[in-house]
Amino acid sequence: MREEDTVCVGSDGLRYCKVCGEAKEAFFPKGGFMGMKKHSRQCACDRKAYEEEQKYFKDKEHRELVSRNTSICFDESRMEEWTFENADMSDAVMHKAKKYVDNWEKMKRNHIGCLFWGPVGTGKSFSAGCIANELLKQEVTVKMTNFNTIIDDIFPLADKTEYINALASYQLLIIDDLGVERNSEYALGIIFSVIDRRIRSGRPLIITTNLPLKEIKSETMLDKRRIYDRILEMCTPMYVGGTSKREAIASMKMEKAKTLLNTNRGEEKCEWIIQKKQYLFGRNIL
Repeated sequence: MREEDTVCVGSDGLRYCKVCGEAKEAFFPKGGFMGMKKHSRQCACDRKAYEEEQKYFKDKEHRELVSRNTSICFDESRMEEWTFENADMSDAVMHKAKKYVDNWEKMKRNHIGCLFWGPVGTGKSFSAGCIANELLKQEVTVKMTNFNTIIDDIFPLADKTEYINALASYQLLIIDDLGVERNSEYALGIIFSVIDRRIRSGRPLIITTNLPLKEIKSETMLDKRRIYDRILEMCTPMYVGGTSKREAIASMKMEKAKTLLNTNRGEEKCEWIIQKKQYLFGRNIL
């Protein structure tokens, strides 16, 4: 659109916007400025266009940051779908997980984490993943991993301290499936270093585990005991019980597969009958 279509000159000699009616110029105070009498100014349309442009770039920057942090956070892309939108929010644990996010600033300030413990398949990792994804949307840096991955990553490194410090730098660190890692002296030493460094960083930690809380509290092996003591110092235990969600999902998939297979078999049978009738009709047998 040409400028003359949106701008007109008023009786005072200033240019005006035809859309909003505001002046696009203003006079300098008496005497002018460096020989100029008028200067440009933004009308309401200009201000709106500028605000929309700034919002666009801000939103774009936010999306790119969240996308980058999300790709760093998770080892598996499927974890990106572990969100409160995809959860059963009538579940008490999910409700508490959402409360943790809602009170994140207080949790962070008071170094409060969570220990999700309970039987296999009840949704402990999913709950932690929901917290991670929700905080990632708020531009919080989160890392969700497990000790087997950490031990494998750290083994060939000459400077293990740098890797451990990097884990400590995330605003929230989530360690999934505590207890499934190797029990060697070397592995336990790495685990202790990660947990101890995390405590000293003053940042929250979330742990998920299949280990019973009673077993964690009554551990007698010294190397494990000092790890568990630090975890209980940082993390509030939260039991995640109920039936195995994995078994329920597997059962649903099985029923779906049976339905599809039976349906396909019926369709294939009908198709075969139609083809046979066409063949017989073509040979004047019918």
